[in-house]
Amino acid sequence: MTIRPLMGLFLGTAMAAFSSVAWAEDVTVSFLTHWPPETVAKLEAAAATYAKDHPGVKVEVRAVPFGDLLTTLRSQAGQAGGPTITGIYDLWLPELARDKLVNAAPEANSTDVTTNWPKGVATAASVGGTVYGYPNEIDVYALNYNKKLFEEAGIKEAPKTWDEFYAAAEKLTNKDKGQQGFGMINSWAAGVVHPFASLLASNGGALVVDGKPQLDSDNAKATFDLYEKLIKSGASVATMGTADANTTGPFLDNFVSGKTGMIIMANWWESALKAGMGDRFADIATAPIPVGPKGDGPHSISYSWMTVVSDGASDAEKKAAWDFLAWFNGPTSGENGASAMGDLLQSMGILPSRTSDVAAFAERLKTPFLAGYVDVLSEARPFPTVLGGQEFTESLQGHIEAVQFGKETAAEAAAAAQADAVAILDKASQ
Repeated sequence: MTIRPLMGLFLGTAMAAFSSVAWAEDVTVSFLTHWPPETVAKLEAAAATYAKDHPGVKVEVRAVPFGDLLTTLRSQAGQAGGPTITGIYDLWLPELARDKLVNAAPEANSTDVTTNWPKGVATAASVGGTVYGYPNEIDVYALNYNKKLFEEAGIKEAPKTWDEFYAAAEKLTNKDKGQQGFGMINSWAAGVVHPFASLLASNGGALVVDGKPQLDSDNAKATFDLYEKLIKSGASVATMGTADANTTGPFLDNFVSGKTGMIIMANWWESALKAGMGDRFADIATAPIPVGPKGDGPHSISYSWMTVVSDGASDAEKKAAWDFLAWFNGPTSGENGASAMGDLLQSMGILPSRTSDVAAFAERLKTPFLAGYVDVLSEARPFPTVLGGQEFTESLQGHIEAVQFGKETAAEAAAAAQADAVAILDKASQ
């Protein structure tokens, strides 16, 4: 038997013993999330199960739209009634840690994370080697396409190169039917930037290297050029791509209704597709990101989410919060060795990141849609988590959208995006 399983068993026993400690006073822990109502209900059910064995602890769930999540955390951190636990995008962690808004994980919780999660995922939940929370979902991007539309257009297989990708987008475009070949998201920062970054990575480039932006590299310029070419040809129509963090709006509607042939999107939106398409979901297939002329293979951008504890919470609230998170993310809270968090993520079609959850859900992850995402995990490139990362992302979003709507040429966008990024990251690092 290897050291890792033994350590995981030891930690599971230690955490279970810690969870059985009686509380000296009643404690209320608030959990802030952006999840939709049906997922919030599952979280509340898990909290109720936890409360049965922890009568002194109450976990209250609060939900806000994704766009309000970071501002709510920042504005209410440390205040009476502020969130004790918050689900965050890992890109925000460096600044939250710098501003002392999140609590460093206690030793037992920190060791739990570094032992039971892949190294890269645990690193994304850390700053300067200090763990600040529990990783939960991991997301990667892939090409989603409509097999029925491919067949009608005479396309036999998913495009593997940028040339094949552009040719397929043109064949799938039918202006008389209001049909676009490739759908680009706008109006949502991550939804705009992550597909662009995945194409860039598959063209041998990166957004940031050693803390320095690379948006005017030849690899990036070619990616901006590809977007401009798709827009000018009519294969991508900007007004068909408006979306928010739940993919509601034209972007989702046009893909669901068969008005968009291909998109680049993350695994987590499986539930939205299934709800919108019903039986027609069987028409959707997943393939790796097409490879650019400077690329060595398909590379998706990956990113993860985590739950953190407010540093401004009381000692009793912190203790209860970390205990709940250990249980919620541990192998005894769900079914058949899965965690309750893993069960919740799988209900949305999201890939869990805890090693034991991946094993517990192995059969479920073999579905045609999700298997395509699992296959690209090993070659994924993590989105850069740097100080100023959110502002950097929003700035790049603006320039990509400017190309989509014809307000900047590809060359102008690359130059302006690089200049803005240099200023943003330099200021953030001071």
